[in-house]
Amino acid sequence: MIVAGAGSGKTRVITFRVAHLIHKGVDAFNILVLTFTNKAAREMRDRITKIVGPDAKNIWMGTFHSVFAKLLRVEADKIGYPSNFTIYDTDDSKSVLRAIIKEMNLDDKLYAVNIVLNRISAAKNNLVSWMEYQKNDQIQADDIATKRPLLGIIYQNYATRCYRAGAMDFDDLLYKTNELLREHPEVLNKYQHKFKYLMVDEYQDTNHSQYLIVKKLAAVNENICVVGDDAQSIYAFRGANIQNILNFEKDYPDLKVFKLEQNYRSTQNIVNTANSIIANNKDQLKKRVFSEKENGDKIKVMRAFSDNEEGKLVAEAIMQERSTKGLNWHDFAILYRTNAQSRSMEEALRKLGTPYKIYGGLSFYQRKEIKDLVAYFRLTFNPNDEEALKRVINYPRRGIGDTTVDHIIVSADKNNISPFEVIISASKYLDGRTAGKVSAFAMLIQSFQVIVKNLSAYEAALHIAQHSGLLKDLYEDKSVEGLNRYENIQELLNGIKEFSEREDIEEKGLDVFMQDIALLTNDDNDKNKNADTVSLMTIHSSKGLEFPQVYVVGLEENLFPSQMSLNSRSDLEEERRLFYVATTRAENKLTLSYATSRFKFGTLINCEPSRFLDEIDAQYLELDYSAKPASSNNPFFDQEKTAWNSNKAADTFSKPKSATAPPVKTTSILAKAHVPTPGFAPSDTSKLQVGMEVEHERFGFGKVLTLEGNKPDIKATIFFKEIGQKQLLLKFAKLRIV
Repeated sequence: MIVAGAGSGKTRVITFRVAHLIHKGVDAFNILVLTFTNKAAREMRDRITKIVGPDAKNIWMGTFHSVFAKLLRVEADKIGYPSNFTIYDTDDSKSVLRAIIKEMNLDDKLYAVNIVLNRISAAKNNLVSWMEYQKNDQIQADDIATKRPLLGIIYQNYATRCYRAGAMDFDDLLYKTNELLREHPEVLNKYQHKFKYLMVDEYQDTNHSQYLIVKKLAAVNENICVVGDDAQSIYAFRGANIQNILNFEKDYPDLKVFKLEQNYRSTQNIVNTANSIIANNKDQLKKRVFSEKENGDKIKVMRAFSDNEEGKLVAEAIMQERSTKGLNWHDFAILYRTNAQSRSMEEALRKLGTPYKIYGGLSFYQRKEIKDLVAYFRLTFNPNDEEALKRVINYPRRGIGDTTVDHIIVSADKNNISPFEVIISASKYLDGRTAGKVSAFAMLIQSFQVIVKNLSAYEAALHIAQHSGLLKDLYEDKSVEGLNRYENIQELLNGIKEFSEREDIEEKGLDVFMQDIALLTNDDNDKNKNADTVSLMTIHSSKGLEFPQVYVVGLEENLFPSQMSLNSRSDLEEERRLFYVATTRAENKLTLSYATSRFKFGTLINCEPSRFLDEIDAQYLELDYSAKPASSNNPFFDQEKTAWNSNKAADTFSKPKSATAPPVKTTSILAKAHVPTPGFAPSDTSKLQVGMEVEHERFGFGKVLTLEGNKPDIKATIFFKEIGQKQLLLKFAKLRIV
């Protein structure tokens, strides 16, 4: 196990280890390397190729999903799937679920498609089939408690519908691989002996399903090497289990552990700041990350009086840094906890004419016109693909309306066949005129199936784009939007032509290209990633990236750490790891900011600085007090001005220590003014009334001014003697009634 700290050269270690194996005579066909992004896999393969030459082509290397999709193409018949199965993206899955929820006459607000899909995804990642789901008393009790008792039936219908369509969603690629290896020991034995050397990148991000696949494949040879950093495990919401890396030694008692502790990316002040943050976590593999770069600037903390002012301060700071230091726009990144925070940042950047790009937006392959043409490709290779059929059967318009499509789907359900089988025999199920239109569409798709067998990927794609009528339809739309859509189709065809001419792959059919794009992420297909723009993104999206200057904004309680993370230590520790990831994206300069008020759901709320700021050793910090409270009729701002000045006077910093000395906690940057009463314990606030006096651990003593809302979301407006008026949710407030 290689425990690789932030910026320690993890990719280089994996690259050279694989190259070393090949130099020692290990057959490249026997090496399996699993990553979490296509970008990482490409980088590693390119580097290995430079060292060992064309042998690198033979390594099984890629993301979990791409590698096991490839394996399933070979073995799919064992579990009743065609080798040309379709891979549904999230939009496809949601479309199937919407249809099921509608057919079951369920409330689509209660059974919101995102909630249903997340529930099914969680079940699959924990290897719970729809049958086990329905038999599990605890799961059923949870669904009844949330007033969604029919989730198990929806799961069953969804699984049935996907199977009938010859389709797997992303979760199925791992779920079905586990099923294959569990139910077919001869297949497991085959791949255990094929993959004699396993390497897993970012092992801290593996979920239960991935963990079991890796463990099964490594069981015979135990030539397994995992690389990761427990301090950067931030995907629990996707099912990632940090215990997989923390408990790795229990699975392999003769494990050898190597620690990469030198950070080559960041300055000493940034590294020491990150160390002082993560030191507060209990569950971790102990390591001491260090840097031998210069001390660098101290970490600046900016305080704003509103979210809009925070955006203004950040935008102006970027403008000034770029001007005085001769930097490019792409040297700057703004990171935030939630996507909603981008608004104030965007407005401020636009006002200054600063070019920026938001990461995590609509990807190229999610655009409507691209999905339309890709649906024709999908239907050509898998005519049972119901979602692709519904998408293009009447696009461009052929006079086949929604009523006809519904009739086709119902007929398929009644006769237990696919919708495409219905349209092939349209005269049996539809009236004469409609049957003729539907039959013509069936013949069109069947002609594509013949054509693609003898053409390259590009020639096949161009033929389908032209003869489907899609290219002509877009060309005739002379609006700005229409021209953009047409250009996007041309860009897709250009991409397919490049794919057809690649020398590093042997199979260049359109079906292979289809599999590649089905497994792409936004980062993989971003055409403008080299543009000179400031980068805006969530902290989760920033993992694996680095920038000369980073601004982490919104460091406030209930925002970062998130209010949802305050119910357990494990959740709070994940939030702290997320902050650690954010700080370690910076190479030369790190700036942190927070606002003392922020609009939330149309209401101005008062904000408390994040506890994470308290946890940073003050010797590494520099407070920026340049912002002054805006003039306002809100008395809160006057109280803030007083608190601002008193905090400025109270904050002290110890003399910086040598770079080699371990960080020692000194005076906090945000020293708490209130010392709780000895034996402080929160009271039951269900009987709280207006006029009562209360005590808060951090805000001190106050008086309840108003109570509003209904249980369990009652809000109390309280005037605290030390800091002024605040509005708190009682279920989180932890108040002692005096």
